[in-house]
Amino acid sequence: MMKEDVVIVVGAGPSGIATSACLNRLSIPNIVLEREDCLASLWMKKSYDSLHLSLAKQFSELPHLSIPADYPKYASREQFIRYLDNYASHFKVCPLYNRLVELATFNEATRKWCVKVRNTTPGGSDGDCEEEYRGRFLVVAAGETSHAYIPEVEGLDSFRGEVLHSTEYKTGEKYTNKNVLVVGAGNSGMEIALDLVNFGAKTSIVVRSPLHIISRGMADIGLILVKYIPLSIVDGLLVILSKLVYGDTTKYGITRPKKGPFFMQWKYGKYPVIDVGTFNKIKSGQIQVLPSTTHVTGEYVGFANGKSYRFDLIVFATGFKRSTSKWLKDDKDLLDENGISKQNFPNNWKGQNGLYCTGLSRRGPYGAAVDAQKIATDIKRLW
Repeated sequence: MMKEDVVIVVGAGPSGIATSACLNRLSIPNIVLEREDCLASLWMKKSYDSLHLSLAKQFSELPHLSIPADYPKYASREQFIRYLDNYASHFKVCPLYNRLVELATFNEATRKWCVKVRNTTPGGSDGDCEEEYRGRFLVVAAGETSHAYIPEVEGLDSFRGEVLHSTEYKTGEKYTNKNVLVVGAGNSGMEIALDLVNFGAKTSIVVRSPLHIISRGMADIGLILVKYIPLSIVDGLLVILSKLVYGDTTKYGITRPKKGPFFMQWKYGKYPVIDVGTFNKIKSGQIQVLPSTTHVTGEYVGFANGKSYRFDLIVFATGFKRSTSKWLKDDKDLLDENGISKQNFPNNWKGQNGLYCTGLSRRGPYGAAVDAQKIATDIKRLW
């Protein structure tokens, strides 16, 4: 099967549906290809039940439609999913689901992108067949979170307990009185550790590298100030506030990076931990902080400090790997080998030959919303 349209958007997460919505508002025909069977699959299928927006809702809105006023400041997972559903319906965004992109190339002769797709729709005559889509413009909206990543740990296959990636974890309800290790101290790892403790699990968390801890309020203030004040000043203020609120975190096995929280996020993708109560559990001893894992033997996990402990469950909150570089060809200067924009925000969204990306600037939903509007406006100008 071959279908042609003006714009091909790869990914139906918040970035993809925002881009399609902005294109639809300008009456620009587009196709959205999504490998999963739903939009925003990370929120729909791969998030824990207790998840809420880390930032105030105004920083998580998509273009041209506000999050409902009666939602709380930090909307729940269910509320944000409902908002995304309503958003897609309102702007008539209709993704093609179960479309796994295998190759995207640019044809110099026709000046069009050719995207080859595997239709993985289960059952029926359309399942597991090849499709081809062509368009003058291609938008990579696959997001910063793609393939779940679990690092190699010596002896992990010998572990007698349960092993999960954070995308598989839902609730700590069934782990009361169980010994649980969370590997990874980003926002997901910290919030999963808190959820486990709240359900009575005996919880430990691996903190392998320095990290910033800030409150939701600090993050919101920082996002407002950074629009008007140099980044270095905002980062300096956030570090001072963090030290006033959280004190000397090294006493609990957590060191701060030398660079500020927004700099670390935007330069290296190291997001600050937005604390929702986990740090108090660490201070009280309800969550044990441990160094890097070294090996697993049966039900025991060894650590860099020479100690080992027994666990019933290991949750790897170790992030994602992106596969964009495997299928996207003929990209001259837009994305790096990790699938992140090479250019700094706000010039991160446009490549050559009608290639664009959205949501890959490490600026969260706010950055994706800005990208989507710029892309639609630019395509309108060129089309």
